[in-house]
Amino acid sequence: MKKKLFGTDGVRGVANIYPMTTEMALQLGRTAAYLCKKGDKRHRIVIGKDTRLSGYMLENALVAGICSMGVDVLLVGPLPTPGIAFITASMRADAGVVISASHNPYQDNGIKFFSRDGFKLPDEVEYKMEELIFSKKIDSLRPIASEVGKAFRIDDAQGRYVVFLKNSFPRDLDLNGLKIVLDCANGAAYKVAPAVLTELGAEVIPIGVSPNGTNINAGSGSLHPQVIAEAVQQHRAHLGIALDGDADRVIFVDEFGNQVDGDHIMAICATDLLAKGQLNKKTLVATVMSNMGLDIAIKKAGGQVVKTAVGDRYVVEEMLKHGYNLGGEQSGHMIFLDHNTTGDGMISALQVLAIMQRTGKPLSELAEVMIALPQVLLNVRVEKRRELEEVPAVQKAIADAEQKLGETGRVLIRYSGTEPLLRIMLEGQDKYQITEMAHNIGEAIEQHLGGKREAK
Repeated sequence: MKKKLFGTDGVRGVANIYPMTTEMALQLGRTAAYLCKKGDKRHRIVIGKDTRLSGYMLENALVAGICSMGVDVLLVGPLPTPGIAFITASMRADAGVVISASHNPYQDNGIKFFSRDGFKLPDEVEYKMEELIFSKKIDSLRPIASEVGKAFRIDDAQGRYVVFLKNSFPRDLDLNGLKIVLDCANGAAYKVAPAVLTELGAEVIPIGVSPNGTNINAGSGSLHPQVIAEAVQQHRAHLGIALDGDADRVIFVDEFGNQVDGDHIMAICATDLLAKGQLNKKTLVATVMSNMGLDIAIKKAGGQVVKTAVGDRYVVEEMLKHGYNLGGEQSGHMIFLDHNTTGDGMISALQVLAIMQRTGKPLSELAEVMIALPQVLLNVRVEKRRELEEVPAVQKAIADAEQKLGETGRVLIRYSGTEPLLRIMLEGQDKYQITEMAHNIGEAIEQHLGGKREAK
C-alpha cells in the first residue's frame, strides 16, 4: 500500500502548500492525540521544532488539534529532533512531535512523530493515521468542557538535553586541548551544541548560530562541509563538526579540511567497539547507500555489516529486531542505541571525540580505517514519478552499467522519500567509468521521464 502523506521521515513539503498546511497539521495533531489515548489518565504530547519561520503556524495548528482531542501539550520550542525524542521518553509523555524539514531549505517544513519510548513510528501506525484523516472517522469525536486539552511550556528542556548529551561522554575524559569548529546550520542545535562542547572543555569556534527564520541550512551545515573545512584551516583547528537543521545528522572534516562522512564515522566507531567487545553480535547496520569500503573495513576488523533500505527509521527497526547497538547512514545519521533512540548528531560527535581523546590520534588517522571505493551520486529532479520497470530505455541503461561493473561495483537507483528526486548511485574501481555510466542513466531518465540532472 502506498502512503498518501508520509514519506521516509514524516510528512514534508513546502510550508503553507498541501500537505504542509495548518489544516493538515491540525488533522495530524487530532489523529496523533486519538491514537495515543489509552485508559482514563490525562495524556500528554511533546511538541518541538527547528528555527524555520513556518514553525510558528504549524506549531499552533498542532496544539489546537491535539487539545481538541482532550490531550495536553508540552511545548519545548527549538530543540534538535533527538532532543525531542529524549524529552518525550524522559517525561513519560505519550508521544512526541517534531516540526522540521531537517536539511531542506527554510521554505519547506515537515511533521514527524515519536512514540512514547522515543522511537519513530512504524509504517503501520502511519497508515492508520492516514486512514483516520481521509476517512474523517474522528471528526465527530470532540471532548467538551473540562475534557479539552491545555498547553504547557517546558522552559528547561534545552538544559535537560545538554545534561543528557554530556552524560553520553566518558566521565574520565574531557575535551581540554581541542579546538573545534562547530557549524549548527542556523538550526535547532544553535544553543545546545556549543554549550555541550564548551562545558566539556573544548575551545569552540561557532558558525551558523544566528537563526532568523529564513537562514536555516543556507550555505552552512552538513550539506556544506566546505564551510567548516575553510574555517578549520583558517583557525588551525583539530577538526570541524557540521550538523544539519534539526541536528540528527553530522558530517566531520579532519585537521586538514578533508571531509569525513557517515560511513567513515561508522567505521571508526564500529571498529573501536569491536576492539572493546562492545559491538552487539559484531554487527553494524547500514543502508544500501553505504560504500562497499565500509563492508571491507568491518570485515577486516572481525565484524559484519547488515544493510537496510534508505532511511534511519529502517536502520533502527533492524537494530531493535535483532539486538544491534550501532547503525547509520552515509549521510551522517548515526544511531547509538546505547545512548539514544534515534539519530543524534551530537551523540555521534561525542563518541568520535572520545575515541580521539582516548587514543591521542587525530581524526585523519582514525579515518584511515576505511578506504572508500569511488562513488558517484547524481540526482534527477523528475516531473512525474513512474515505476522504472515501466521504462525499457532506463532499464537498459541500468542493465548495461551493471553488466560492465560485474562484482567490482554496483548500481542503486531510488526515488527520494522527501523530494521529487530520482537518486542515481554508482560504485566501482574507476571513477571516470562510473561517472559516465551515471550520466548515461541520467540522460535516459531525462528523455523518458522528464526532469533535469543535478550533480550532487
